[in-house]
Amino acid sequence: MKYPVFLAALLVACTAWSQADLQSPPEVVFSSFITGLNDPVRLVPAPDGRLFILEQSQGDVEIYQPDGTYIGTFLDVSGLISTGSERGLLGMAFHPDYTNNGKFYLNYTDGGGDTVISEWTVSSNQNVADAASEVVLLNIVQDFSNHNGGHIAFGPDGHLYIGMGDGGSGGDPLARAQDGQSLLGKMLRIAVAGDGTYTIPADNPFTGVPGVLDEIWAIGLRNPWNFSFDPLTGDLWNGDVGQDQFEEISVQPGASTGGENYGWRCWEGLVTFNTSDCSSLPHHPPVITHAHTGFTGWCSITGGFVYRGTEYPGMEGYYLYTDYCLGEIHALKDDGAGGYNAYTVNNDGNFGYVHLATGADGTAYIVDIGGQVLKVEDACNTLPQVSLEASGTLEVNIAGATTYTWYQDGAPLAGSDAVTWTPTTSGSYSCLVDVDGCVRLSNAQEVAVQVGVPGCTYANASNYDANASVDDGSCLFTDSCDADLNGDGTIGTADILDILGAFGTDCP
Repeated sequence: MKYPVFLAALLVACTAWSQADLQSPPEVVFSSFITGLNDPVRLVPAPDGRLFILEQSQGDVEIYQPDGTYIGTFLDVSGLISTGSERGLLGMAFHPDYTNNGKFYLNYTDGGGDTVISEWTVSSNQNVADAASEVVLLNIVQDFSNHNGGHIAFGPDGHLYIGMGDGGSGGDPLARAQDGQSLLGKMLRIAVAGDGTYTIPADNPFTGVPGVLDEIWAIGLRNPWNFSFDPLTGDLWNGDVGQDQFEEISVQPGASTGGENYGWRCWEGLVTFNTSDCSSLPHHPPVITHAHTGFTGWCSITGGFVYRGTEYPGMEGYYLYTDYCLGEIHALKDDGAGGYNAYTVNNDGNFGYVHLATGADGTAYIVDIGGQVLKVEDACNTLPQVSLEASGTLEVNIAGATTYTWYQDGAPLAGSDAVTWTPTTSGSYSCLVDVDGCVRLSNAQEVAVQVGVPGCTYANASNYDANASVDDGSCLFTDSCDADLNGDGTIGTADILDILGAFGTDCP
């Protein structure tokens, strides 16, 4: 005689899940955000979310609310700058403690065409800078009118990074990028004190090295046009404009101690360019290059950012960038094996994209030098959600799906192409859904499947455990588990009543 009884109970909780390699890349689209600007070249978010837009030739810094509402002109430096070619107002960065000290920094070319890095202070009106507060930190003589770099930004370490071009013309004729005694063609790193002075960080890689200026963090750049730090990893991404053959993107790991040599003018991308003084060059190669392909191809790369916003989960972890001439949006994603997968995520094309940036809240933008700022969005923003039905069945809730693939603990479940799945064993369950080619992974459900009779294993069973919370069903009333449950010497109705009474009880 045996009484095997099983009751399944599901306990569910949401957990984090990441199988990004299973999903399709984002489908980048744009929506109009701000128009009517004069040659905008950069968008810089303030810590409070306001957006500061630099107008390169006009020399204005204009302020907008996060919703795009115009506030006014923050600062006019038109009387300080030179314009034409690649000159003008080129960069801005807020001090990490701007909220308290009101300090910010500009990068512009002065009346003589030389680069100026200067410190400024906001006035008593948060929307107006103190026009008389400028203190020059660095003045870097430029050889020609082009290749000024222009981007400045504070890194995760709190230091100010300055991207400097090689001084211009073509082919770096004065070999500035490999010259340790020139600040041209370098990434610089300084510690600003907020009082109009700066010092050299003690861990700068060339501090005290003969023949190399202390401000230098990395060498061998041609014209870095936009760099950024991944807010999650600290990796430094850099877009470096090529000469005649290749545009390139390079990555410096967040754990780097600096000192990388990106190769120019010895290398252009992954091919040699001029090796006359490069016999012992330790080349830090780009992670991707793009070849020039005539009048409709690549001409001048615009580096971007790694998306870490929350509005578009499908863009998470993608590095987005573009090109001034081509105008397509490209993306790189860590492949988990030390490399990157490459994608074209928008191929509409537009001439004049000069800056990709994110706001303080993670919103993504692209700046068109023709006079507008656009929001960067993901049209593939499908967000499948798995829920537990009363029957114990998991269901993914999304409209228009064409295929479903359920996963348990990261492994696909055979024959699972349906909107529902009934788990029979414990694990993490999620569903990969395809909606018109937009493939997205759902949230995960942590499912514990318990089998048995809620109650106790009987005291006269060989597997009795006073601490058990359920009967696991192994007591089948054989020789090891006597069916005489009440111990009165007979097996009868009283024993059946005992087993029925055990349902739902707790162990002693």
